[in-house]
Amino acid sequence: MHHLKPIAISVIMAAALAGCGAIKNADTGALTQAGGSAYKAMSLTDSDIATMSDQSCAAMDQKNQIAPANSRYTTRLNQVVRGMPTSVNDKTANYKVYLTKDVNAWAMANGCIRVYSGLMDLMNDDELRGVIGHEIGHVALGHSKGRMQTAYAASAVRGLASAAGGVVGQLSQSQAGDLGEKFINAQFSQSQESAADNYSFDLLTERKLERKGLVSSFQKLAALNTGGSGSSILSSHPPSSDRAAAMQKRLQSAK
Repeated sequence: MHHLKPIAISVIMAAALAGCGAIKNADTGALTQAGGSAYKAMSLTDSDIATMSDQSCAAMDQKNQIAPANSRYTTRLNQVVRGMPTSVNDKTANYKVYLTKDVNAWAMANGCIRVYSGLMDLMNDDELRGVIGHEIGHVALGHSKGRMQTAYAASAVRGLASAAGGVVGQLSQSQAGDLGEKFINAQFSQSQESAADNYSFDLLTERKLERKGLVSSFQKLAALNTGGSGSSILSSHPPSSDRAAAMQKRLQSAK
């Protein structure tokens, strides 16, 4: 086991945890297939990840209310992302707003970037730009690929096989939606969160954009998290207050 990469271990653990509730009613053949799904997840190609991201993003778009082009949220988001990347890892960045009170944002490896109106209501433009840069960082640094692998393994095991066996391109609407939900609700590791924070800081620096929003955005998320929200963006490791302090330290060192 010590020869496996960290992502491989996390995928196997996710698969095992997701399958626990079904083990009592599963036969040996089903469990073998489920276990194979975890290993299958580790070997997914970039093309597989992009295909699953396309389908998962499309499914999530159907499940949520997207702000129309003439919405004040869409207009504002378009202004906020001016000067931000138009592509990530050679995938065109596709920015949209979900009309919901939830405070969240996420990005998939195919360039699908979604910002919730609840987050936009909470943040000013500089803060919002910092959060978006953070989500882009997860994609650029390969974290989103690993997160999709983990989500795939958990989803396949829960259904005892569904998406295993090389049928990535044939996910049903419900499977794609389930995969998208698991991706969005999964957590990144502490080191990945910190790396994405630093990516956003460097991105804003490179593009000569205000970086103070990275500090105040995490301060706002830390204050909001005291209310016990279940949003994935608030389930931060390290805590949002620590991340705000780390960004403040970098900001002071850059002066």
